[in-house]
Amino acid sequence: MTGEVWFAVLPDGESGQAAASMLRSGATEVVSHHSGRPWLVGSWPAGHLVTAVVAGARMAVIGRCPVTADALTDRLRRVRDAADAEDALTGLAGSFHAVVSAGGRVRVRGSASAVRRVFHARIGGVTVAASRADILASALDACVDERQLALRLLASPPPYPLADGGCLWRGVHAVPDGHGLLLTADGRATVQRWWSPPDPELPLAQGADAVRQALTAAVDSCTADRKTVSSDLSGGMDSTSLCFLAARGPARLVTFRWESVDPANDDAAWAARATARLPGAEHVLPDRAGAPLWFSGMNSLDVAADEPGVWVRDSAKLATLAGMMTARGSSLHLSGGGGDELFAALPPYLHDVLRSHPRTVPGRVRRQRAVQPQPLWPLLRGLADRSTFSRWLTAWADHLAPDPAKASPARFTSGSAWGTFSSMPPWATPAAVHAARSVLREAAAEAPAALAAQRGQHAALAGAQVCGRAFRQVDQAAAGLGLPHAAPFLDDSVIEAALSVQVADRGAPDRYKPVLATAMRGVVPDTLLSRTTKGEYTADFYFALRRNRAALADLFNESRLARAGLLDTAALAAGLARPHLPPEVIRALDNTLACEVWLRSAIRPRGG
Repeated sequence: MTGEVWFAVLPDGESGQAAASMLRSGATEVVSHHSGRPWLVGSWPAGHLVTAVVAGARMAVIGRCPVTADALTDRLRRVRDAADAEDALTGLAGSFHAVVSAGGRVRVRGSASAVRRVFHARIGGVTVAASRADILASALDACVDERQLALRLLASPPPYPLADGGCLWRGVHAVPDGHGLLLTADGRATVQRWWSPPDPELPLAQGADAVRQALTAAVDSCTADRKTVSSDLSGGMDSTSLCFLAARGPARLVTFRWESVDPANDDAAWAARATARLPGAEHVLPDRAGAPLWFSGMNSLDVAADEPGVWVRDSAKLATLAGMMTARGSSLHLSGGGGDELFAALPPYLHDVLRSHPRTVPGRVRRQRAVQPQPLWPLLRGLADRSTFSRWLTAWADHLAPDPAKASPARFTSGSAWGTFSSMPPWATPAAVHAARSVLREAAAEAPAALAAQRGQHAALAGAQVCGRAFRQVDQAAAGLGLPHAAPFLDDSVIEAALSVQVADRGAPDRYKPVLATAMRGVVPDTLLSRTTKGEYTADFYFALRRNRAALADLFNESRLARAGLLDTAALAAGLARPHLPPEVIRALDNTLACEVWLRSAIRPRGG
């Protein structure tokens, strides 16, 4: 585990000693309870953990947070019991885990966005929590859960509730996003909710002001106490906003952009306008001829991650980015991940607007169909649908590998449904489809409530959490290359502010990302906030695929997924050999690659 950032949390009891000894082999740091027993063990860089002590109580903030030890100590004075510690964390900016030890009990929680997750397992007779699942799996010598792995083959990453409690290792469990884990001295554990999404009640002006304050604080937490930070600057509104906010901070700013092979991609023009208005920053644009392509170098890729991540397609690009930015002194790289999920009105919002602002629906439907073409009547039937979230989950299980000759029910598959029916890839074996369907049906049988009553609110939060899980994997990989990443849009305070805005105001029919554009007025030049387009990278995908098609086929010659009975290598080879890959193959390829590369590392004996 050397070189990886992780920590484990132990209960304050004699029984925790055995568990600590099973985890210490890969640890470089130990922090004790007031009793002297081990509380936190792990490996983390300097400045990654801030602790406070008040009498017998302990509090730790682990991750990106500008709080000082003195300020955290003042907050800890309010805590009487570990279970009631959340008030002491209110108002802290950044993205972090929080751990409290008080009164013989321990509480640990991550973030609502899934960027900071918590896992737990029974080790040495007690429940132990950790920031990474593979740390616990290694201590248990656990096997991969092939049903959960099959679920990751879906064309899109599994959303709530599928990834909330599921874990890819048998015997290891994930704490649901927005929940924490309370450990007692005798090694028992209870899951407790600490966060719920806000009601979307704020009008545009008031909500945009809240977003501006939260996003400013999130970016400030990235630039504080740093000499140099770097940031993507694609030309889109999300990364452009981050760059203009970062440029106001104390750190030197270096921006970075990849050049597209598609001359029609207007990201370049908008990025050039932004760089012209940021004269104090250094701007890096690698020569396209020498830039690595997607899918490059995957045969030799060694993954140290606790979940499959679609970032593996970008692994060569990520290594190049890390090298170029660290050479310029950057200690943190900012990403615009989460901006689309929070500020671009997702199709299900129309279902909510019909019930709150019915007169505006015709214009919004016309704009939605212009952006995402779809038949009118299925969309209208979907708008009239009142099915519950659990019923939608059941319908999804029934159509996980749909028969092309049969139409799926429009009310469950239209853009206004609770989500989209992500299908298994055409190369998934019947056993893989059966395994994924069984997981989905088990989740539906529990009749889970939606994340929010409004479909648009549910979709925004579910999308942000999917994005948070994906970004978490990118950060794990990038940190191993010496360039940790930050996604300020996925900080809990920003998510809270964004979800507080009325759903109808997030999808004004005549504006692009109206909440973010309003929030950034006065920070980002108005000419840059007027953009209504989004860069398209399909040409880059096909160009990279043509160059790396043979290498990808070779990657699956000795497929671990095939050995596990989840992948039909002949069907995959046939799919990759097609001159022009259909959309269903494109959508599925990233996750299949992620699972294959991850499984090669996961099944190796793990060292201490």
